Amino acid sequence: MNFLQNIFERLSGAPGRLLIEEMRPGGRVSVTAGELLERIATARAFLAAAGLRKGDRCALLAPNSIHWVAVDLAAMADGIMVVPLYTRQAPAELAAMMSDAQPAIIVCGDSTLQRDLLAAMPGAAPRTMLLEEIFTARPPAAVREQPIHLADGDPIAIAYTSGSSGEPKGVVLNVGNVTYMLSCTTARLGQLMGERTEPDRVFHYLPFCFAGSWILLLSCLLRLSELRLSTDLTRLADDLREAAPDYCLNVPQLLERMRSAVETQLAKRGGLANKIFANAKAASLEGKNGARRGISSLVAKKLLFPAIRKKLGPNLKALICGSAPLALETQLFFQMLGIPVLQVYGLTETTAICTMDDPRRVEPGAVGPAIPGIEMKLGDRDEILVRGPNIFSGYWNRPQETTKAMANGWFHTGDQGERTPGGNWRIVGRVKNLLVLSSGHNVAPEPLEETLVRAIPAAQQVVLFGHGRSFLSALVTGEVKRDAVETAIAKLNSALPHYRQIRAFHIEQRPLTVESGLLTTMGKLRRDAIAAQFRDAVESMYHKNPT
Repeated sequence: MNFLQNIFERLSGAPGRLLIEEMRPGGRVSVTAGELLERIATARAFLAAAGLRKGDRCALLAPNSIHWVAVDLAAMADGIMVVPLYTRQAPAELAAMMSDAQPAIIVCGDSTLQRDLLAAMPGAAPRTMLLEEIFTARPPAAVREQPIHLADGDPIAIAYTSGSSGEPKGVVLNVGNVTYMLSCTTARLGQLMGERTEPDRVFHYLPFCFAGSWILLLSCLLRLSELRLSTDLTRLADDLREAAPDYCLNVPQLLERMRSAVETQLAKRGGLANKIFANAKAASLEGKNGARRGISSLVAKKLLFPAIRKKLGPNLKALICGSAPLALETQLFFQMLGIPVLQVYGLTETTAICTMDDPRRVEPGAVGPAIPGIEMKLGDRDEILVRGPNIFSGYWNRPQETTKAMANGWFHTGDQGERTPGGNWRIVGRVKNLLVLSSGHNVAPEPLEETLVRAIPAAQQVVLFGHGRSFLSALVTGEVKRDAVETAIAKLNSALPHYRQIRAFHIEQRPLTVESGLLTTMGKLRRDAIAAQFRDAVESMYHKNPT
């Protein structure tokens, strides 16, 4: 039984179970499993009436919603490939993806998205319509209640990569990829939650168009979890408390903000509570003991940490984190509070996941072991290579790119990694980002950039340069003061060998953004574009400091 058959069977077996709830500022909108099946049937009837058949493409450009889920499942149930798109992507980039995927229909979340996309598409555009229109049409005639027969090799989704360099590529995922991955994720969530009769309570805010977010959605449907969707990012903290979830999927940026908010509030309060917290943090994060700090840790665990956990989410059993490296200090911070952070590593091409932390054996700073049935090893320049049933079937319309990525039967991730003595994996950086100084020394920029961003509170991003140069330099964005940058760099340099020290920096008040084309949709640096835009500033740093 493939994952779609399994999901439909699970929904049919519990029609009255609350399944998804949208947390809107004006109130909540929810559906039961039976009601979701009805909406899926409506969407299937609409797509069939529109002439879509197995192998056609349906682009979905809309924020998370119950209707998004219904259209996604409806299309896949009939073998139609879903092309999920990010609503914050630049219209020109979306138009390029549509030119590549050639969908039969584009479903948009609202008229603004529809208008902007059509304006960016040259020539005749595919048929476009609004998501809500699918569900306000005449009720459907009799439709199939179960998915059509699909083989493991049948493609069901084309997920475009964020394109940190070059054009985004369409990653084709098939039935077998997703079926296997969901067997792994549901098993791991079962380990986390243990034996219980109540459904998991899950909070979610990351767009479903991203592979990891989509896999969590499908995992929740399989487990018949209560999935609560945050629809307003300005209310994220309040929604998290109200949802009171058992777990949620996060990106490192949010966890960093949560940590910063807690520390800032305690610092403002001052007094005994802040002293107890500071001593407990030092004992936990820095490994420093002593009678005073030992007592502070005990007091904090009894009186302070429970209050903090209640504000973050009283039922949290874990915070799941992926998409980018998480600072070790942040993982240890939440661990200190009694909330484990479980890391996940993977790419769109690996059906979102290669490794997952085992809840019973978490190693801070690592991203867990390879999931069962997946092989991982290190290649040239410590590049992580992967093979297994989670590997994508190829890039859409790009056979040469597929062959290159799958050299010698292994998928080349482009990530540098290392294995820990405990059998877990640690991600070091991106192979293509490696800076090779004129001295011949190799420097992975990501760890240094992440350390500096955390050390400079007002900094938005830090970007290192130095490839082919005699030393490293840094671009620091945000409303930062020069002395704060100098202090942070001096402290960092004091613990580094000479070739990894940063000798010059440039401050740019305006942060890098997705809209400016300097960040990917996942918030990753588009280094080539950044280097081009700040070419003069970079050259100036090296002219002022020639050695």
